[in-house]
Amino acid sequence: MLIATWNVNSIRSRIDHVKEWLIANDVDILCLQETKTEDQFFPLEAFTKLGYEVSISGQKSYNGVAIISKFPINDIKIGFEQVISNHKSLSILSQQKRIISAEINDIRIINVYVPNGSSINSDKFFYKEKWIECLKVYLKKMNSNHIPICLLGDFNIAPEDKDIHTPSNYRESIMASSIERELLKGALDGKLEDVFRIFEPGDKNWSWWDYRHSAWERDKGWRIDHIYLTEDILSYANSCWIDKSPRSKDKPSDHAPVIVDISWPPSENESETENEFLI
Repeated sequence: MLIATWNVNSIRSRIDHVKEWLIANDVDILCLQETKTEDQFFPLEAFTKLGYEVSISGQKSYNGVAIISKFPINDIKIGFEQVISNHKSLSILSQQKRIISAEINDIRIINVYVPNGSSINSDKFFYKEKWIECLKVYLKKMNSNHIPICLLGDFNIAPEDKDIHTPSNYRESIMASSIERELLKGALDGKLEDVFRIFEPGDKNWSWWDYRHSAWERDKGWRIDHIYLTEDILSYANSCWIDKSPRSKDKPSDHAPVIVDISWPPSENESETENEFLI
């Protein structure tokens, strides 16, 4: 089963790129960020004609997330407020459409678009801090359900220096600060693993190239789009990679898709073997 994440930077502008990529790669589940459109204007038919179900949470011109799946989409949760109800920042954080989750093929898929934060100590950075703190509570609640979790999306954080093309130029700057990295680590709480790093431990693996400064042409990128898996599904992962090819197209998104290949659902023999180890 192929599960992918892609910040498309406007689904209406990039619909042809996305359709072409889905057909070429036969992806089972695709999570989109920055769809940048209200729900009534989302191009649903483009995906349903290809045999996909779609769940969306969008807003005009900014943000927006969507889950596109070949499998039935169940128990959809839009925003933080459908999962947690007592976080002090909920009313502010719920205004922006940045998180959607659903149960698909016995996996809880959680699609996130973490705020950029603009600059350290700005109001937008304070918002980003609160958002990730709320995500931590959300993930703790989801983990308590004991269902395998795939958390994926645009995190707007480079977890390590090797996830940045020239880390010395960005010490303690936005998306690379120790504050953001510790917040993300805290939200993951040791229960979700960066599956890309299981298969690709080296540097120079980017998922985002700024439109400015000829970043794509000079290969000056960042790895800020991630896929995290809980232990109960991580062992079924076969590979994880970044597909750079869509970034080279005419008028592309500034992000590339990230894909994980998982042998799921596990066969009965695999499940029985795993249970034997647990006894």
